[in-house]
Amino acid sequence: MITSDRLDRLIKAYDVRGVFPDDLDTEVARLVGAAFVEVVGAATSAGGPGAVVVGRDMRPSGPELVAAFAEGVTRCGVDVIDIGLASTDELYYAAGSLGLPGAMFTASHNPAKYNGIKLCRVGASPVGQESGLREIRSRVEQWAAEGLPTAVGPSGIVSERDILADYAAFLHGLVDLRSIRPLTVVVDAGNGMGGFTVPAVLSGLPLTIHPLFFELDGNFPNHEANPIDPENMRDLQRAVLEHRADIGLAFDGDADRCFVVDEKGDIVDPSTITGLIAVRELAREPGSTIIHNLITSASVPEIVREHGGIPVRTRVGHSFIKARMAETGAIFGGEHSGHFYFRDFWRADSGMLAALHTLAALGETEPGTALSGLLAEFIRYVPSGEINTTVKDQAGVVAEIKRTYSDRPDIELDELDGLTVTGRTASGRVWWFNVRPSNTEPLLRLNAEGPDVETMTKVRDEALAIIRGGI
Repeated sequence: MITSDRLDRLIKAYDVRGVFPDDLDTEVARLVGAAFVEVVGAATSAGGPGAVVVGRDMRPSGPELVAAFAEGVTRCGVDVIDIGLASTDELYYAAGSLGLPGAMFTASHNPAKYNGIKLCRVGASPVGQESGLREIRSRVEQWAAEGLPTAVGPSGIVSERDILADYAAFLHGLVDLRSIRPLTVVVDAGNGMGGFTVPAVLSGLPLTIHPLFFELDGNFPNHEANPIDPENMRDLQRAVLEHRADIGLAFDGDADRCFVVDEKGDIVDPSTITGLIAVRELAREPGSTIIHNLITSASVPEIVREHGGIPVRTRVGHSFIKARMAETGAIFGGEHSGHFYFRDFWRADSGMLAALHTLAALGETEPGTALSGLLAEFIRYVPSGEINTTVKDQAGVVAEIKRTYSDRPDIELDELDGLTVTGRTASGRVWWFNVRPSNTEPLLRLNAEGPDVETMTKVRDEALAIIRGGI
């Protein structure tokens, strides 16, 4: 039975995601398909009856969920173009290049028992709570109780299309690696969709690829496809050292995020990659705007300004990043979580495109240049990493932090997303921390940063003392 509580668990801020089949099953997928068509206006697409493009990752439940979703779409008189197995950014490419709304069946980095649906409008524009997902939920709840409205007119049809080669060619048109120096690269696909897209995109280039876990397996037999957890990076780190590789790349389950390991086996902070790509994009279009979320390193806006760009700070989350990119005309955006957004890729996030930029930056250096040396200028601060604490009264704890710091004239407070507290050391270097409540759990998320380990530790521990005092 599709209850309100079940939909609350299932329909998140940015997507539909839950345990299969307890939360997300074929009936939910069918209703979401019909609601999606109605909310995004797919039936009124120019040039015909309208169509929706659909892709899926390697999870075993994908085919039946796609079939049910397609049934909901086609009964509304709208066609479905099924691209089959795909990474999420490949689905965005399909939606952008075909000018169609899209649906990607994936639970990204979540464990095997999960599946989900990421939805986008024409041109890969996101569908979140503020841009259609709330309306989709309302229709699903209504139709679950009353039944779908009677179909009017002929049903749409389902057709299949292979776009992998076109996707690879498009990326090569954005970042050309043909003339770089030879590199040895280890890639950990985590049994996710990187194992499908990496061979298509990186083959035929001056790269020696050592693959890890390229076999598509939604049960994730080797490790979770979640590179933000350092435990899931151990295999890649060992392999980089074993093969004396120049660089290691790790993708999450749907390959829309990319993480990097340097030649020493050290994990590279995604903020460092944001700075690197920002400089490359600013060299191509001087004076451009670069988006970064508020828990990206303070090094990012510093680097952007030094290279003549305009940094714009935004809330955490892809819908906010993409909206600000559209408003400002930004050429690029980066998040601390390994999401990288590109204006020329319909403002969508692409782990593969970020990987190509990183490979190009290293491959354009003189032979013998190490990735760690190339990245040294982008590493200026020490991050704490995200620290989650279960707190009953989230709002009360945040208010207590605000009271603690509000009377200090040397401190800046802002509430763009949670509460950010910013100050400076005696030498004028910036430190900051941000506390944000989780949207789905009774958690407070703390991120802190300082110019050195001592400062970061002091800032982090002061904030944690208040947070844990409220447990």
